[in-house]
Amino acid sequence: MRFSNLRPPRPNVDKHFQTQNANAPNALGSEELVDTPIPWLTWRSFVMGIFISMGGFTFGYDTGQISGFLEMDDFLRRYGELGSDGAYHFSNVRSGLIVALLSIGTLIGALVAAPFADRIGRKWSISLWCVLVCIGVTIQIASPSGKWYQVAMGRWVAGLGVGGLSLVVPMYQAESGPRHIRGSLVSTYQLFITLGIFVANAINFGTEDRPDTGSWRIPMGVTYLWAIILGCGVAFFPESPRYDYRHGKVERAITTLSNMYGIPRNHRALMIEFDEIQEKYELEVERGQTSWIQLFRAPRMAYRVAVGVALQALQQLTGANYFFYYGTTIFRGAGIENSYVTQMILGGVNFGTTFLGLYLIENYGRRRSLITGALWMFVCFMIFASVGHFLLDREDPTRTKTPGVVMVVFACLFILGFASTWGPMVWTIIAELYPSEFRARAMSLATASNWLWNFLLAFFTPFITSAIDFRFGYVFAGCLFLAAGLVYVAVIEGQGRTLEEIDTMYVMKVKPWRSSKFVFPESERRASHQSSEKPSASHNMSAPGPPPDPSYLEG
Repeated sequence: MRFSNLRPPRPNVDKHFQTQNANAPNALGSEELVDTPIPWLTWRSFVMGIFISMGGFTFGYDTGQISGFLEMDDFLRRYGELGSDGAYHFSNVRSGLIVALLSIGTLIGALVAAPFADRIGRKWSISLWCVLVCIGVTIQIASPSGKWYQVAMGRWVAGLGVGGLSLVVPMYQAESGPRHIRGSLVSTYQLFITLGIFVANAINFGTEDRPDTGSWRIPMGVTYLWAIILGCGVAFFPESPRYDYRHGKVERAITTLSNMYGIPRNHRALMIEFDEIQEKYELEVERGQTSWIQLFRAPRMAYRVAVGVALQALQQLTGANYFFYYGTTIFRGAGIENSYVTQMILGGVNFGTTFLGLYLIENYGRRRSLITGALWMFVCFMIFASVGHFLLDREDPTRTKTPGVVMVVFACLFILGFASTWGPMVWTIIAELYPSEFRARAMSLATASNWLWNFLLAFFTPFITSAIDFRFGYVFAGCLFLAAGLVYVAVIEGQGRTLEEIDTMYVMKVKPWRSSKFVFPESERRASHQSSEKPSASHNMSAPGPPPDPSYLEG
């Protein structure tokens, strides 16, 4: 197919391809295609990946600060309950609501973000949800003494914004990023979540000794800064090229993607990718207007929605948040009494090891990384739970220092496994799992699953751990074993493939365990014709087609 024929059937788009833009040196049309090498990383894709990930930073910062607030003297006096011992404290119900209502807000925000993302675009949706984050922070920071429920409701409103960002940010990165680094770009969302948690812990550590409301209002007010930077800064970024293409702005879509790849507009790799985008778009037009009913009736979509919902639920059921909740106790066993130091250690490990995930996802693949990570965390949790239940003195952990040290080591090893695999990579899988027309709706359901389980674990963990102590870890270990099995039988490898190719492979029912070696026949022919080309010029730029070998397909 000639690149000049690449267009959705819309009059304004047809006009673009019928008349070549004289002011554009690389305008499409009858120009010969080029095969120059593709840069591994361009400054545009780097800046996009880092800056847009501020949406993850906002969530991580909000999550990291609240655990510190619950132990600050002024926050306790204002919103806690006076106990029989004359000291203020938070009951499990009150602390659970203050912490977990953010997750309820994020669940709702993720669901309602889909129609906004499809109507006003990915880019401006990000600004909209940043405004809601600022409103939620204002409600919290203005809460008078004794009105703990205003703090909780403010967190709910902020959660709406955070939930919307959790849908739109990975979607924007996946639709805009070059295929060969798409996994790393989307994974920076999780990287910035961990950075936000660490920065919040550090700021809490710096303000905890203040005797006034500044101990918690200062770190809370800093949230405005992150939301304003992202909400205003995104105005200088282009819209997602796939959103632009589906809404008739073909020239802008081509320009955006060529800039992200760092290649000319008449590059062969760009032609191949837009061939695939056109093919998928034409199928969308044939199906008519997108609806929630079509979401479950379209080819393999019900199956993929179920896989996405399960993956996001299992990301929470890995038990990572359990370590952050119970970290103070186990670190006391190792001789570290200051809970803020504990949080900084866990947050630092979480942030630092996420960089390993950015490497693994593009060099080791999604499937192998997720399966290996789940089994690694399974072993860590079995040892952690066994030592905690049978050897640690839970009344006074300092009396059993050796078990405490062992538990700290395996807590950090667990976080290493989570932060380098299931933490960042599930967001990438979800962003790759669905076709463009259903991506917003399907991702909203999967993301809502994440926030639902986030709420359930945040609210019920104090009750469960008080009843069965560290044996709760065995529950998470079982979920991790299940998670490894789900990835093996249901997740197709997306490393080095376009979003359209991944969609085609799911529709064709390619066996997930053979997907990493699956080759489209057109790519084989292209490889034979281009055997003398430089390898970096192609990056496995193949186009969808019928499978060359039926053994790749599910029965």
